[in-house]
Amino acid sequence: MIRVGLGRDLHRLVEGRRFLLGGVEIPADKGELGHSDGDVLIHAVIDALLGAAGLGDIGELFPSADPVWKDAPSMELLGAAWEQVRSAGWRLVNLDCVVNAERPKLLPYREKIRASLAAVLGVSSETIFVKGKTGEGLDSIGEGLAVEALAVCLLEQ
Repeated sequence: MIRVGLGRDLHRLVEGRRFLLGGVEIPADKGELGHSDGDVLIHAVIDALLGAAGLGDIGELFPSADPVWKDAPSMELLGAAWEQVRSAGWRLVNLDCVVNAERPKLLPYREKIRASLAAVLGVSSETIFVKGKTGEGLDSIGEGLAVEALAVCLLEQ
């Protein structure tokens, strides 16, 4: 059996926070505002994986109302979610992601992000791809006020 999962997340950008994508800290003037560490890419990936496996979503597994998840490292959340997916008998065939941000530019960090995600998911970097897009000056992303990530995965059982 094969299944596709789709994840999406959007976070406001604020001063005084780290900018994290896929567990990689990227130098930036602003970072993601979130209950956990705000890693928008990891959050989208978690939703894609859980959705494909039929195991719920990030809000069910790690509710923002629960103080235990305050400032939690998203890479640890991904590891816990992936363990549930793997325990249900699923294998990752591929993961494709898009990050929408006006700045910083993603390209110089792409391979490091792919390797970071691959390490947690126990797959080769070739299984994962990450693309960066801008908002072309439009809406909250284009104005540099927010960052969005989308992730789609294919799981096989």
